[in-house]
Amino acid sequence: MRWHNANPMSNARSAADDLADRLARNIRTLREARSATQAELAKLAGLPRATWGNLESGAGNPTLQVLYRVAQALQVSLEELLAAPRASARHYPASTLISKQRGLVNVRKLLPDPLPGMEFDRMELPPGSRLVGIPHTAGTREYLVCEAGELLLVASGERYRLDPGDVVVFRGDQRHSYENPGKKPAVGYSAVLLTPVLS
Repeated sequence: MRWHNANPMSNARSAADDLADRLARNIRTLREARSATQAELAKLAGLPRATWGNLESGAGNPTLQVLYRVAQALQVSLEELLAAPRASARHYPASTLISKQRGLVNVRKLLPDPLPGMEFDRMELPPGSRLVGIPHTAGTREYLVCEAGELLLVASGERYRLDPGDVVVFRGDQRHSYENPGKKPAVGYSAVLLTPVLS
């Protein structure tokens, strides 16, 4: 014989309590992120200050119309008001980032999630090595930072020597290359702001 200890009504109450706590936490977090007081946002939503306070304490039992007003005041969707909390940060170990060997040079992507219009790479160049860059779309800007050692950037025939901490901003739509003229390994970071291609 099986014994069923689960009480459907108890489970429903627990789920409702969780939802109320989640709503309260989300409203409070969103309000604090905007550096606004309860009174300010209650007024903006057209609600009594006490109603807003009850929502943030989890004591409120709001109607759909009240939730809609709160979402409008906070400029978020209803889904975001009720969403499960997400971690504010995510750790990506170096081993999980895409890394490619281009000749002697190691290039590692530093954006684990695609970010439209941007590329961010770490380049490690052994002494005497050279990496030929790939020209991007017209209007693209590239920011090259030397972190360690020394780098030599050649862009459209111009030569720029970078020591640690130096930055060169140049058009990324032209022929360019990176070199390590020194006797120690060099590390550089390349941030590329791509120009969108119009169809």
